Amino acid sequence: MFESFSLVNVCPQNASLNSGLWNSIEMDCRKWARRYGDIYIVCGPVFYNREHEVIGYNEVYVPEAFFKVVLCLNGKPKAMGFVVKNTDGNKKRDLYYNSIDQVERITGMDFFPALPDVIEKQVEAEVNMKEWR
Repeated sequence: MFESFSLVNVCPQNASLNSGLWNSIEMDCRKWARRYGDIYIVCGPVFYNREHEVIGYNEVYVPEAFFKVVLCLNGKPKAMGFVVKNTDGNKKRDLYYNSIDQVERITGMDFFPALPDVIEKQVEAEVNMKEWR
C-alpha cells in the first residue's frame, strides 16, 4: 500500500478529467474485465515535444494528455485505445476511441509486441466498439 501512494506512482491530472471522462473509461475497463476475464491494460502520461507545465515545490511535470490501451484475447481478439488531453474532458467518450496503431504513433511506444504478428496487426489496426458492447 505504501508503494502505491509514493510520488513515483503519481501523475497530475485535471480534476474534472479524473472524475469525469477518465473515470468513465476506468469503469468501462472494470466492466470489460468482469465480462471477458483477463484483459491487458497499459496506461500512462503523454508529454508533447515542448516545455511542460510544472507544479509544486518539487516541480512535478504535468502531462499534456493521457493514454490507455486495452487488449482482450478471449474469444475473437480485440483491442482499443484512448488518448485524452489533460483538460476538462467533458466531451463524449466516443470522440476518444483510437486504434492501438494510432496510440502507438502518438506515444512512440510499441504495445503488445509479444503477440503473434498476424494477431498484432489485426487488433492494432482498427477498433470496433460494437465488439466491446
